[in-house]
Amino acid sequence: MALRFDCSARSGRAEGLREAAAAVRRGELVVLPTDTVYGVGADAFSPDAVGRVLRAKGRGRQMPSPVLVGSPAALDGLVTDLSVQARELIAAFWPGGLTLVARHEPSIKWDLGETNGTVAIRMPAHPVAIDLLDRTGPLAVSSANLTGRPSPQDCDAARAMLGDTVAVYLDAGPTPADVPSSIVDVTANTPVLLREGALSAARLREVTPDLRER
Repeated sequence: MALRFDCSARSGRAEGLREAAAAVRRGELVVLPTDTVYGVGADAFSPDAVGRVLRAKGRGRQMPSPVLVGSPAALDGLVTDLSVQARELIAAFWPGGLTLVARHEPSIKWDLGETNGTVAIRMPAHPVAIDLLDRTGPLAVSSANLTGRPSPQDCDAARAMLGDTVAVYLDAGPTPADVPSSIVDVTANTPVLLREGALSAARLREVTPDLRER
């Protein structure tokens, strides 16, 4: 049976983080709050665990899982060939609602789905998420919904959809935003906006004026 912890209380948050980190180490799934929507996550380096994320959502490998990190420094060893523009976007908008699609290091042995050598990566601006990532390292995290259903802004909605496929639910109340992150492809010299979300194209161009839209 899934465990649920009230992270608004200090004791509940501490216990919940311990249980969630232990579940990740066992290859199980956890639901966590972010600054956009609730996500369902697992060890990014465990193909079996990532497969559980996709199956829980009813999602195929053609829609690979993004990865959350706890700091910009965590990118070292994960991605390669970051452009100056990509680093400027990271400096301006991390932590926050910006996902970057970058080339991952060829030596990394992970399987997030059909990524063609790339990874969608983000640092969320939510203290519970950051605390968990500090304990676990990078997590493969997708919105905590069944594919085709609305992304959840609270733990109740996530649990109603995912139930006991998840080992631990971290409940921190409603998320502060009701939109997904913006996604920018930085695999080429010129950044390309793939999805406008928490950050508008105009806001992103304040940092990267040559941003193109797909």
